[in-house]
Amino acid sequence: MTELTTTGRRVRVLATIAVFTLLLAGTFFGQDDHFPFGPFRMYSTSPDPNGDAKDTRVEGVDETGRTVVINEANSGIRRAEIEGQQADYQADPSRLSRIAEAYAEHTPNAPALREVRIVIRWHGIEDARPTGTHRDEIIADWIRP
Repeated sequence: MTELTTTGRRVRVLATIAVFTLLLAGTFFGQDDHFPFGPFRMYSTSPDPNGDAKDTRVEGVDETGRTVVINEANSGIRRAEIEGQQADYQADPSRLSRIAEAYAEHTPNAPALREVRIVIRWHGIEDARPTGTHRDEIIADWIRP
């Protein structure tokens, strides 16, 4: 075995101090986007045991009047992408037309969508247990002109 040189030891100590400093700063000032140096809040907090649970989905209504759930398989767009831009879709629902276009590209034989909406299903929770009840809230809606 060979021993580390003095320079090698110094580099390792400085690297350790740098990583520790980033972890410490991230713990107090970081956000989820700074992971692994920031806190990963979804694992460091707990939901209200009596608060409703949020389930976001995208729906389309095709030309025949049928409601279609829009997902990655039929549009190429992941739910996380929609949830991450939810405020933008609420501010400008016309952006949902792009989802209709993506759906048409991925399912060319399906009837075209005349409406796309983002729906949040709020599942009832009491004492950290599902109640079996739910309510839907449409937060953004685009209807083809």
